[in-house]
Amino acid sequence: MDDMTITVGAAATRGPMTLKDWAVWAAVLGLALLSTAFAYILYFNLVASAGATNASLVTLIVPVSAVLLGFLFLGERLQLFEMGGMALIGLGLITIDGRLFGRW
Repeated sequence: MDDMTITVGAAATRGPMTLKDWAVWAAVLGLALLSTAFAYILYFNLVASAGATNASLVTLIVPVSAVLLGFLFLGERLQLFEMGGMALIGLGLITIDGRLFGRW
């Protein structure tokens, strides 16, 4: 097998990595098994147990978690409009779920 070069963000400082490196194969295998395969298994089990509507509500949390993770780990500033957007997403999730307002 010829050397195949994988371009990574660190290639500028460490040079290109080849597929002959065991660390590259471990990273590719880890991403394939842990991140992708496990996520699909978890998602489809969630759809089977909670239903498609409730499972789709999880996708609305993605922007909120991205903003919060950027604030916590990257030192990004949290603006007032972002907090308002998170509150609107939360209110929308509560409304769509129907358990809280269904009692009234």
